[in-house]
Amino acid sequence: MLNKLFSFLLLGAGALYGLAPAVAADSFPSQPIKLIVPFPPGGPTDALARRLAQGLSKPLGQSVIVENKAGAGGNIGSDYVAHAKADGYTLLFGTSGPLAINISLYKNLRYDPRTSFTPIIRIGHLPNILVLNPKVPAKNLQELIAYAKQNPDKLTFASSGNGASSHLAGVLFNQMAGTHILHIPYKGTGPALNDLLGGQVTMSFTDILTALPHVKNGTLRAIGLASAERSAALPDLPTLSEEGLKGYDVSVFFGIVAPKGTPEPVVTKLNQAFVQAMSDPDVKSTLASQGIVEADDRTPHGLATFIDKQVPKWAELVHSAHISLD
Repeated sequence: MLNKLFSFLLLGAGALYGLAPAVAADSFPSQPIKLIVPFPPGGPTDALARRLAQGLSKPLGQSVIVENKAGAGGNIGSDYVAHAKADGYTLLFGTSGPLAINISLYKNLRYDPRTSFTPIIRIGHLPNILVLNPKVPAKNLQELIAYAKQNPDKLTFASSGNGASSHLAGVLFNQMAGTHILHIPYKGTGPALNDLLGGQVTMSFTDILTALPHVKNGTLRAIGLASAERSAALPDLPTLSEEGLKGYDVSVFFGIVAPKGTPEPVVTKLNQAFVQAMSDPDVKSTLASQGIVEADDRTPHGLATFIDKQVPKWAELVHSAHISLD
């Protein structure tokens, strides 16, 4: 009799345990959610994250708090999320660096973007643009390439740091154009832009949001978009691929991921909330004004597939250029 009672209690406990994830998912979210931005405040990634966080509060019924955990090219914040509790309350606002490039750049990375996270949604991408200091006597891509080859010691390109997408953009440009333009790394986009405007460096591959005001007022000259398609922000500016560098694309993408093992019902709720937030007219207007090209595929599987393709793409470039960061 006691054995039967004990077995019954065990079965009952097992049934309740099996229901626990479903119950937790039904009540999700019951507290504020942290959206980790692995970069300092004030940049385009931070601005985009904060605008989306505002739009998420309505569909989720909870506030979404943006928290900056910057350092090591985005690795500190990304590692924090990778090792957080897989309950949907800690998310990463990832970019090309931590979600595709850094796995090839850093020798001792403690996470893998393909296996350490549960994908939620791909937000879209921000096109990069090649801009020159107006003192450079080149009006288009072919003139720039010709000038670079005739004057191998005169041109330099600024980046936001070693291993950043703006650095790799220049590496790829040199490879495809057959040039040897010198790389000058800075600690962030702001210092790089200041020296470009001041003439200490001659060119840069920066995001269109940062460059647009300077292109419009003539303090920088736009040569071409470093993306696969033209931008609504500068519809008459051709892509570098159109101008002769076929297939050139170094856009920065944005994606939301959670720690590996986040329950599927929670992932579904988060994905639906992001889709709803991005469909809000005010949010869509903000994304467009920042030059963001929204992703066509907003499913978790779509982001997973995209990351799987991006990792080897950047790995090939990093390894061919022998770039390595500790």
